[in-house]
Amino acid sequence: MRIVVAAAMIDGRGRVLLQRRPEKKQHGGLWEFPGGKVEAGEGPVQALIREIDEELAVTLSEDDVTPVSFAHADDSTGAPSILLLLYVCRLWKGEPVCEKNAMLKWAGRQEISTFPMPPLDVPLAKAVLALLK
Repeated sequence: MRIVVAAAMIDGRGRVLLQRRPEKKQHGGLWEFPGGKVEAGEGPVQALIREIDEELAVTLSEDDVTPVSFAHADDSTGAPSILLLLYVCRLWKGEPVCEKNAMLKWAGRQEISTFPMPPLDVPLAKAVLALLK
C-alpha cells in the first residue's frame, strides 16, 4: 500500500490552496490538495512537511497540522493500493510558490466543487467544505 499525504491549506480569507497536476502524470490537468508520497522511514506528518516545502517552498510546523480526513482506493489492475491522508493547516511560513510548470489557485468555499479533481480528492474536498461552514 502506498501512503500519500496532502494539505488543505486554508488562508485567513477561508480560501483553500489547490494545485493542478502536471499534464503528463496520472490525472494530469486535474486539481488536488498539495502533498506527496510518504517515503520509507518517514511518518505522515514529516512527509507532509517535506513535500509542502519541496513543492511550494512553504514551511509547516507539526503543531499547525491536524488530520481531517482520508480516502482509500484499491486498484484492480495490480497497482498498489493508495491511502490518502488529508491534513488541515491554517498557519505556515512563506508564500506558496509554483513548482516548475504547476499551477496554484486559492479557491473559496463556493469554488472548490467547480474544480475537476482526481477521484480520491473528491471526498476530501467535501470534508474541507464542512470545515469551512
